[in-house]
Amino acid sequence: MKKIFKIHREGLRFIALVTAVLAVVVALISIHVQSVWIHYVLYVVSAAFFYFVVRFFRVPHREFEKDERAIYAPADGKIVVMEEIDEDVYFHEKRLQISIFMSPLNVHVNSYPISGTIVKSDYYPGKHLVAWYPKSSNLNEHTNVVIENGRKERVLVRQVAGKVARRIVCYAKEGEQVEQGGEIGIIKLGSRVDLLLPLNVSINVEIGESVRSKQTILAYFD
Repeated sequence: MKKIFKIHREGLRFIALVTAVLAVVVALISIHVQSVWIHYVLYVVSAAFFYFVVRFFRVPHREFEKDERAIYAPADGKIVVMEEIDEDVYFHEKRLQISIFMSPLNVHVNSYPISGTIVKSDYYPGKHLVAWYPKSSNLNEHTNVVIENGRKERVLVRQVAGKVARRIVCYAKEGEQVEQGGEIGIIKLGSRVDLLLPLNVSINVEIGESVRSKQTILAYFD
């Protein structure tokens, strides 16, 4: 039977902890509260919460075709920013920023938008503003990963923690060769991912559009 999804390894310990806590809470309330209706509500709420936690850490199986000209969405969510910015840390030039906001219901595993070599991988501790706030890209806890493809074109992927999300997992290591569609990491709960692209790319999406990792092509290299 074809697998629909698997559980991300970062979620296994958390799911085990949630299961244990729920079991204890349900047992204690069941012992001290005699109302059948309260028991029923407790079971439903516990099951719903457990389902949400398991679903959050899902890694869906998706068919994927590599394309060296394509820049794939690195995350599931909605495009909330698409604008030119002055990037003065890595590129020192104008870049096109595309930001994808991920709600708690979206898949939170992130993937590489292109194949190439990781030339930079940095982590920055910071604040936890709401993820769709424009300044969250630089003020919030975030990682910056710069990937260079075989044609010396560079793309920056930034994982940004949100108001609720307070832990970013990033597996990128400088000098590592990565494949388009491979896993870059995961952000826990609501958050966003920014891409900084060359200005001469051909845009394939619009602001407000819903996108999916490894499924939606954001832009093409010329």
